Amino acid sequence: MSGRTVSSAILILVLGSFFATLCDVFIKMADVDVAIFQFTFFRAVFMCLILCPIAVVKYLGSDRSMARLGLKLHFIRGNMWVLAAVLLVISLAELPLATANAVFYTAPIFIMLFGAFFYKERLSVDVVLAAVLGFIGTLVILRPTEITFAMISAILFAIVLAANSLLIKKIPQEQSMLYGLFVTQLFALPMASGLAIWEGEVFEIEILIYAALSSICSILYSLSCLLGYRYVASSKVTSAEYSGLIFAFLLGWWIFGETPDLGVFVGSLFVIMPLLYLSHRDIRRLRKEQLLSNTRSNLGAG
Repeated sequence: MSGRTVSSAILILVLGSFFATLCDVFIKMADVDVAIFQFTFFRAVFMCLILCPIAVVKYLGSDRSMARLGLKLHFIRGNMWVLAAVLLVISLAELPLATANAVFYTAPIFIMLFGAFFYKERLSVDVVLAAVLGFIGTLVILRPTEITFAMISAILFAIVLAANSLLIKKIPQEQSMLYGLFVTQLFALPMASGLAIWEGEVFEIEILIYAALSSICSILYSLSCLLGYRYVASSKVTSAEYSGLIFAFLLGWWIFGETPDLGVFVGSLFVIMPLLYLSHRDIRRLRKEQLLSNTRSNLGAG
């Protein structure tokens, strides 16, 4: 699976979505009474330990000045990761796996809205409609007769995830993404450790196990994104990531005995279908541009 063809890139992203869902499973298995800040700290530690050899190789094999680029950005993203990780644990502790994941998939909608606000990207009627339908879908999924902290955490996680994803655009292109991920996690350690000390919970070996497993899955997901989007236009393959919702339904039912009701399915359609439409629209636009470019080239050759 090289990721150089559309089919192989889609398969890689589907596998990545499975690992992302598996990461959520291990976090949820840590139990509702888990020491949240301690768990977040150990996740950051394990991600640093796993990425460290790769980062050293990248550092030694590149211009040393490149390694110091974007440090302020990595610092911001590292601390945002801590916030997102805490919100993720809180939401998964109480919400069913499929319900939480369905809400998480509103992140692309927030990315489009933030992109229009911060980067002055064009906000079309389709994007606005997708945002409205996504909001309706979230309400259908959660059906908030009473607002719980887990519901708020799931929505805030999607918002923080979207903001953190947009910051990737500012990372220097010449810097390795895996090296950048290592530096980001390194900058997450001070805040994560400070919160863990402030929390003052007793250490439990189970936290270490689930933190390690979830960290491995998280890195595998990051690698899949790196390979899946490296050679193929993102609009052609990004819909493959929505397979994660299917994995969430299946793993939630198989491991936790959760049976999603009709509301979760209907709400998920409200969230996912507009995003699939936007992806399909971009594919058609790219094909038209490529066809026009080929026609001009043929006319020029003639």
